[in-house]
Amino acid sequence: MDYKEEFISLFKENVSRPGAQELIDWMLKTDFFTAPASTKYHCACPEGLVRHSLSVFNVMVEKHFEEGKDSLESFTICALLHDICKAEFYKVSTRNVKNDETGKWEQVPYYAIEDKFPYGHGEKSVFLIERFMRLKPAEAIAIRWHMGGFDDPNSYSVSQAYEKYPLAVKLHLADLESTYLREKNTSVVNKK
Repeated sequence: MDYKEEFISLFKENVSRPGAQELIDWMLKTDFFTAPASTKYHCACPEGLVRHSLSVFNVMVEKHFEEGKDSLESFTICALLHDICKAEFYKVSTRNVKNDETGKWEQVPYYAIEDKFPYGHGEKSVFLIERFMRLKPAEAIAIRWHMGGFDDPNSYSVSQAYEKYPLAVKLHLADLESTYLREKNTSVVNKK
């Protein structure tokens, strides 16, 4: 099973909310399943975004799921969709880089940001999801603040969100561990 199939299977198995299928149908029309997760940091490669989303789900369930207390549906929604804002966000471009061995300048591919809907990060993911499927308040808060202080370092709202919604803390921790401890700093663009 490839990453896309695994993602869709997990989502359909765990999410039964109205609008869920329409959301998946929309995602299939975007580059979500082929896009990178970043320009050069984590999973900066084809299919990096879907790989990162699955990694966050795995960490979240392995480390933070409490049977009888947590909702597997909410964990699935938050982990798999927290970075949906990165669909249609990156484009492959080229830049000149000096080859250390030859001393010549060469064009190399890299991922550039081309944000067609500059609405923020977490809030953009919430907006895109809610075009198709309603989120519970805890899910919306978790997705909005999954970047913690990296997203808006001058806000006191993240602290309040984490105090009120443990799901937000769990998503943030899973995203951090996936990004910085589990995912390799992969090459930026496949040169196929």
